[in-house]
Amino acid sequence: MENKTLDWKFVADSFFDKSVSLAVLMVLFAFLVSPNIEVKPYQTKQKIQVQALDIPPEIKEKIQPPPEAAKPVVDIVIDDEMGDDEDEDIQVVDTITSTSLDPYKEVAPPPTIGKTPKFVNYDKAPVAIKVITPKYPKYARQMAIQGQVILNVEVLKSGKVGAVEIIKSLEPGLDNEAVKAMKKWTFEPAKSNGKPVSVWLTYPIDFSLE
Repeated sequence: MENKTLDWKFVADSFFDKSVSLAVLMVLFAFLVSPNIEVKPYQTKQKIQVQALDIPPEIKEKIQPPPEAAKPVVDIVIDDEMGDDEDEDIQVVDTITSTSLDPYKEVAPPPTIGKTPKFVNYDKAPVAIKVITPKYPKYARQMAIQGQVILNVEVLKSGKVGAVEIIKSLEPGLDNEAVKAMKKWTFEPAKSNGKPVSVWLTYPIDFSLE
């Protein structure tokens, strides 16, 4: 029979490789099977203890309550003279006077401004009976701004000015002054068949340094 010589180094290396492989498998298995571990920061907890102490009677006697706040004293004076006037006549004053307002009387509606047709037939043209001169702003005089603002004016059948439109502008400030002044004018209204009617009138407003 042949004697076989064992190589103990080979055997030891084989067992070592198997042990390492087995250890790695066990670590992987434990990592997969074990639950997730959440690490939370440590927080210190403080416990507050409240201890009631009994005050000895001799100390309680030495403790005095706080002084009471002084309450104001108000003297009430009753005038006896008021009681003697109980039989005095009381004068009744009427503050509401009678009115002659008729609740069933029809009230005329307010004039509609700006609703007059642009072309209205009339026999007599409106005539201005109250003319207001527009203000000439100081800056416009210093800058020597002069000229004419042409307005389209709605003259109502009451003689008052309704809507005002700017046909030809001169300067925004002067345009505004012209419109403000025109709205204060008063006219003898236009007439058609002897009755007043609302019409539109083109009117120039002059601004001159002369």
